[in-house]
Amino acid sequence: MMTKRMRVTVLVCGGLTLGSLPIAAQWTTVPDPNVPRDSSGKLRGDAPTPRTADGKPDFSGLWMHANSGPPRAGRGRQGGAPARVNPGGGPGGAPAGAPPGGGRGGIPVDLTTPPFPYDPNGPPVATFFEAGGNMEGGLPYTQWAKDIKTKRFNELQARDNPDANCLPMGFLQFHQQPQPRRIMNVASPKMLLIEYEANYGLRHIYMDGRKLPPPGEPTPFWYGYSVGHWDGDTLVVETNNLRGAEDSKFDGWLDVNGSPYSEQAKFTEKIRRPTYDHLQIDTTVDDPKAYTKPWTVRIDQRLIVDQELIEFICNENQTFRQHVK
Repeated sequence: MMTKRMRVTVLVCGGLTLGSLPIAAQWTTVPDPNVPRDSSGKLRGDAPTPRTADGKPDFSGLWMHANSGPPRAGRGRQGGAPARVNPGGGPGGAPAGAPPGGGRGGIPVDLTTPPFPYDPNGPPVATFFEAGGNMEGGLPYTQWAKDIKTKRFNELQARDNPDANCLPMGFLQFHQQPQPRRIMNVASPKMLLIEYEANYGLRHIYMDGRKLPPPGEPTPFWYGYSVGHWDGDTLVVETNNLRGAEDSKFDGWLDVNGSPYSEQAKFTEKIRRPTYDHLQIDTTVDDPKAYTKPWTVRIDQRLIVDQELIEFICNENQTFRQHVK
């Protein structure tokens, strides 16, 4: 059996919708015999969390971003610039926190992933275009960060966003990309490996007990240096040594609209799997150069089964810079 998934990578800059052309791709469906299913063969998403041999939650699988934002329409409570386009393809058509389910003129970006219920007791839910889109007053920018955000968004209309230029993205963009990502357990060295379909991102989270290195050791990476440890059933991942907005105009992008982070940034992700088909990531950004205080946002992802990642070569027929200078 073959399954068809439609992939359209879209970034909206000014009045233009830019990115790769629509791709219709087919992949062989291989049913996973270990997945809990109901009598009709569908995934039982509320089944218990699977665990590895050492009793810890097993995060492996193919995951899609799923909305869990507050049940309302509009632009959210972001104090800065609004999103460039309503994720639902029209004014007020999608709940806050949703990734772009449609682009300019309703162009589909990816398959709709069923949302999770909004948790009013949790941290604000990040939005695809604005990390602080559901945060009262918006992100607590320093003047340095505010000036960068103004130039990126108001003056350049996000044309230097790394996604549009086939470059690695910041974690919040990667976590919310409508293209899926696969998490894999690696035994030696012990780590989690995350493979992102978008821009062929590849991230290593070391789980062998090593400590987070001091800033500047090693040389800053696009994805930084990540180490993880368990706190009960929560995986705590700390990341530093990232390339920041000081390095180039394509570096240090938290979201589509250009909220920056610096080389001083430290990300702490608390990852949980409350049910079989639910991955929850609370991300705290501590960056005294870019933000007046640490802040935390939530991102949810939903498991998809019997599918694989599709090869995506961003630079193939890339014409973005021919249209936007």
